[in-house]
Amino acid sequence: MSSVQVPRFRHEALGVTLQVRPNTLCSRLCVLAWRRPRDPFLGRWALPGGPVEAGETIEQCVRREVDTRLDLAVMAHMEQLATYSDPGRDPMQRTIGTAYLGLVPADVDACLPDEAAWLPVDALPAMAFDHAAMVADGVARMRAKLSYTNVAFALAPAEFTIATLRDLYSAALGYEVEATNLQRVLTRRGQLVATGERQRSGRTGGRPAAVYRFATRTLEVTDPFATLRPHG
Repeated sequence: MSSVQVPRFRHEALGVTLQVRPNTLCSRLCVLAWRRPRDPFLGRWALPGGPVEAGETIEQCVRREVDTRLDLAVMAHMEQLATYSDPGRDPMQRTIGTAYLGLVPADVDACLPDEAAWLPVDALPAMAFDHAAMVADGVARMRAKLSYTNVAFALAPAEFTIATLRDLYSAALGYEVEATNLQRVLTRRGQLVATGERQRSGRTGGRPAAVYRFATRTLEVTDPFATLRPHG
């Protein structure tokens, strides 16, 4: 009687870590990546990741791998994204990958090691393995959740003006968002709380803008059937 052999494959965890970062002209949605120091794909950009070790969960692995390049204390939200199992995704060996989505507030300016950088998701260079597809999936997940949850809390500073929040939503969604409509929608859903403070006026003067915060900084479904669409 022949014994049945159970196939064993390498399993890795990867982090799709997103942040809206300031740019010369406007803010841009970016993903954390690093240059590979070895083959395969020597010199290409890749997501932080590595093999799941004995005695740790997949989430513990991805947190460990991301933490080597970005202090996890700045991560405001993390969730499992998807598992990738195409037999040819790693040319060296059969490898199954599980990706996690992480979000970092826009006002965090963490110090990165030399080999790491924030890459604009709308202008990604060639990436190693299937990591570009993982980034696309992570961006799609985040954009969908901006419609029906309060997940923007994980991208926003602790306190902000409506103009700042509008710019953040526009960068995250990839299209212009109208400030008045955004405030109306988020207020109706109970996401925004006025702090009672006002931002100091700039050199151009004008009435100081009101300052807001999110009602809670933990993930909640606020409108399960909502879909944000471009204005007009």
